Amino acid sequence: MTTERIGYHAFRDRVMTADEAARLIADKETIATSGFGAGGTPKAVPRALAAMAKERHAQGEPFALRLFTGASTMTDVDGVLADADAVSFRMPYMSDPIMRKKINAGSITYVDTHLSRVASWARAGFFGKIDVAIIEVALVRADGGFVPTFAIGNAQTWLDLADRVIIEINTWHTPQIEGLHDIWNTTVPYAAATLARIATPGTRVGQAVLHVDPNKVAAVVFTHEAEQSITFRSDPDAAIIAGHILDFLQNEVARGRLPRALPPLQSGVGNIANAVMGGLANAPFENLTAYTEVIQDGMLDMLRSGRMTAISGAALYLSPACADFANTQMHSLRDRIVLRPQEVSNNPSVVRALNAIAMNAAIEVDIYGNVNSTRVAGSRVQNGIGGSGDFARSAMLSIFMTPSIAKNRDISSIVPMVSHVDHISQDVQVVVTEQGLADLRGLCARDRARQIITHCAHPAYRPLLLDYMQRAERQSGGDTPHILSEALSWHQRLMDTGVMMPR
Repeated sequence: MTTERIGYHAFRDRVMTADEAARLIADKETIATSGFGAGGTPKAVPRALAAMAKERHAQGEPFALRLFTGASTMTDVDGVLADADAVSFRMPYMSDPIMRKKINAGSITYVDTHLSRVASWARAGFFGKIDVAIIEVALVRADGGFVPTFAIGNAQTWLDLADRVIIEINTWHTPQIEGLHDIWNTTVPYAAATLARIATPGTRVGQAVLHVDPNKVAAVVFTHEAEQSITFRSDPDAAIIAGHILDFLQNEVARGRLPRALPPLQSGVGNIANAVMGGLANAPFENLTAYTEVIQDGMLDMLRSGRMTAISGAALYLSPACADFANTQMHSLRDRIVLRPQEVSNNPSVVRALNAIAMNAAIEVDIYGNVNSTRVAGSRVQNGIGGSGDFARSAMLSIFMTPSIAKNRDISSIVPMVSHVDHISQDVQVVVTEQGLADLRGLCARDRARQIITHCAHPAYRPLLLDYMQRAERQSGGDTPHILSEALSWHQRLMDTGVMMPR
């Protein structure tokens, strides 16, 4: 351990172990952590909290915390704390399987909300007080400013609101990361005017560091750990979906609807999103930019090749090789990548002003274009809405992507009626599966249904969807024909028999 990363000397007397820092946190308190995805999440203190919780439980003592984050925190926070039964309340987004299981079992209360709203709602007091903020940083400057790591999330808001602060200094991150971030508090006067200054993804309007009242800092803990990484698997369907989107974008350029450089891109997380970015690397587009949440390998590769010139995001979420590259070559990247607090990275007014193209994943889409991106069979949360709603409604072009089937054809992703609605049809302009792409712009509900069934549904389910649509038109009529007694029958059949297909 070295104190060289602590430029503000008053904090050097507050260095302690993760176990010692964990003991500063009491049962039923609210903790708020930095991070967005795996990037920027604290690591040592959450593990120590989990170990302490298990010890308390073994002694018959209660220990459970309310947990606020920026987005998912993977196993570093969500996984270890959920496994230790150390969480009673969670918001706003998660993706850890243990956390998911306990939320769906009802043992953890979960609030799923748009990521752009979390900070302002927390400031308004809707979630209650914050006792302790646990924030990962790369270093502390001499003026007391904190240099974040691979994400910011809601870190500045948590620092402002928390009674006490625990800092994790992660020495795996290079000090050269200073200058990557653009931190700005939207509570300042003339906030709207400042947001309006973000005219391009590379525009900076804030400062490079986080700030806190020094008297709040109760502990400083050192770690040296790489960020939890993602592995992108080879997925033929993802590659096909990416191909459909690239063909569509090239056609839009050819018809004069989009510029050759394309408006700023937003892309969700996962194989399909990364495949789209990989395809763009070989497409006839130049000087691309991105205004997004999570920056994955595909975008970083395009930045390295010169195909992409600037990326604004909330976090870096990379494979091990790309994470190592970003860390060692940060001096060459920090002028072209901007990491922002999520209430800025996901701010709908900025997304609309930039005319962004939004590309997000769906669990299922109904024949009229309503999208369920969060709940399996309507009831069981998968992850949460994340930032897809922040981007989908405000983007100039909103695209939703999903394979047409799942579980060896037992489940169709195109259904008569979605079992849960996250994105209404008015916010969905394009639907894409490996079967094809449906351009829904300018179409009435009935024509949208025909486009989605014809171009996106799997051939095994297409006749069933056409039959449902035709019977609904005859029996129910109306602008958006449905047979209510059958609209969710596919989901009921899935629950009863394990498959959507009639036997």
